[in-house]
This record gives sequence, C-alpha cells and structure tokens, in this order.
Amino acid sequence: MYLPPHDPHVDDPMRFKPLFRIHLMERKCATVECMYGHKGPHNGHIQIVKKDEFSTKCNQTDHHRMSGGRQEEFRTWLREEWGRTLEDIFHEHMQELILMKFIYTSQYDNCLTYRRIYLPPSSPDDLIRPGLFKGTYGSHGLEIVMLSFHGKKAKGTKITGDPNIPAGQQTVEIDLAHPLQLPDIENLRDFSELSRIVLEVQEQVRREEQEQEQRQEEEERSQQAASQPAANPLGGEGAEGEETTAGAEGMTQDKAPASQPFVLPMGVISRNEDYPRTCRICFYGTGLIAGHGFTSPERTPGVFVLFDDDRFGFIWLELKSFSLYSRIKVSFQNAEAPSREAFDEMLKNIQSLAT
Repeated sequence: MYLPPHDPHVDDPMRFKPLFRIHLMERKCATVECMYGHKGPHNGHIQIVKKDEFSTKCNQTDHHRMSGGRQEEFRTWLREEWGRTLEDIFHEHMQELILMKFIYTSQYDNCLTYRRIYLPPSSPDDLIRPGLFKGTYGSHGLEIVMLSFHGKKAKGTKITGDPNIPAGQQTVEIDLAHPLQLPDIENLRDFSELSRIVLEVQEQVRREEQEQEQRQEEEERSQQAASQPAANPLGGEGAEGEETTAGAEGMTQDKAPASQPFVLPMGVISRNEDYPRTCRICFYGTGLIAGHGFTSPERTPGVFVLFDDDRFGFIWLELKSFSLYSRIKVSFQNAEAPSREAFDEMLKNIQSLAT
C-alpha cells in the first residue's frame, strides 16, 4: 500500500507498507501471509475474482489486536498514519474526522477488494503531464488525486477518499477554455476581488452552456422538420471539435507564460503555508463538496492555479480554503492504459462504485 506523506508535507515522498505476501512453492502451490498488524506475518488468503480484480482476506484477525485494546490501536494508527499524537490535535472537528477514518478503515481488518487503475494517457497539448498527485484536504489530511485531460476540460479524480467525498469522485474540474486574469498582488490579497472575478466567469460559463443547449435544440428541430438526414449530420460535433482544437492551440501558446506573483487572499485557509509565490496561469474551475456520507453533493466555483510542471493548487471559493497538490514521482510498472477508451471506461467504473 502506498501512503501519502504526513500532513501537510505534500512534497515529501510516498510511504510504502506491505499488506500481504505470497510464497510461491513447487507445483504451482503457494502460501499467503497477511502482514497487517504488529505481531508479524500470519495466515491469509487471496482470491482472483475476475479480470483486473482480486480480493484479500486475513484468516487470523486476532493478530491485528493489541493488548491495550482499541485505544492503543487508535493511538498507534494515529502515529503511523498522521505522524502525531492525539494531544497534538487541538481542533475538535479534526479529531472527529480522524476518529471516523480510523473506525472506517480498521473495520475491514485487511479484508479488501482491489481493482486495477490506469494512469492517464498524455498528449503534447496537455497543460502539464497528467498523473497522480498528493493534495491537502484540510482536516482530512493528504489524499491522492489523478489529474487527466479531456479536450477543453481537466479532471482531478480522487483515488483515496474521506468521509465526505469518497474515492472515485471528481474532486475538481478545470475549464481550460476560461483562463483567469488575476488582479495585481495587492488586490489579490482582497478575497472579495478574487471572488468577483471568479463569479463573473461562472456567469459567463452558465450563459455559454445555455446558448449551446439552445443551438442543439434548434438543430434537432430543424432536422426533424426536414424529415431527412442532414447534409452533415455531424456538423454540431465538428464545430465542437474545431473549438477544442482552437482551445488547445491557445492553451499551447500559454503553456509557458511569464510567471506572475501569487499570494493567497486574506481569510483563505491553507494547511501548507509553503506554497509557491509565483504561478504560470490560472483557470476557472469547480470543486465538489458534500456533507458526511457524501450527502447533498454540489459543485462550487474555484480557481485552478498552475505553479510548475509538478505542482498546482485549487482555491475553494465557498469554503475559503486552499488545496496544494504535488506530483507523485513513484514509477508504476504496467500501469499504462491500453487505449484512451479503456482509461475513460475505468474512470466511469470507479465513479459508479463510489456512488
């Protein structure tokens, strides 16, 4: 299992923790050992469910228990997962979230189902190289997000989740057709000024979406009235394709603009104050927020901030918070998607599992 570094150190390397091991014997026999807990390897079981999916089961879960009971298990988990003690965490809401995560993760006793994920395919027109990133999520700590590009959109999909937004959900979406011009550094400190700029773009995006829907409805009505196939039945899609290309060309020209000073507005909370003070470019985007148990999910406006090839940020306007993301530089073997279609299908599958 690859674990993110301790919160909020997004630039630190990932941590590695073995969960199971398999001893291959002669005549295709094998023994399976569970590595979970602190009493050493013990008897386990692995079952291949179907293609690209397998399950693990511990046969001796008593090896996961500690003499000091759940309290000792929780304190040990807290030191290993968070790098701190309960006394270090003063915020009551954060204590509640951490306890929820411990209860949720420990109840499975290393009896888990694994499904293959692919790394996102890359294109020369991508803003930066897609891939996996560690990101700060307030009191939830660090989480893993997959950044992928889809024409005029970029998506950040959660690979690890929390009690509010589960893994598989699209945590952020970036509108690459709507770059944001930030105010000068002094005015950028004013949250209301940044909010005004973002909400104006949000309204512009809403109008454009309405106009596009109206055009599509008019095209459908005209095709029905003609009661025969249109001369160019893919005309609407062709126009969209041209827009995408133009957007990609414009984006390519802006891929390496001169850096501009960057500072978080007053009142915006950041777990990591060591964020870059210059950025390349910013775009309008939306972030997914929800209550505990993924209740009442909604997409809210925000700002995607590209710092460099390996770091980006997202300002959650409604939450007045900032997430900093840093690239995971671990090399994963055999993780490339066999095709773009296979990658898109995988994204749909993991999202459907989460919902």
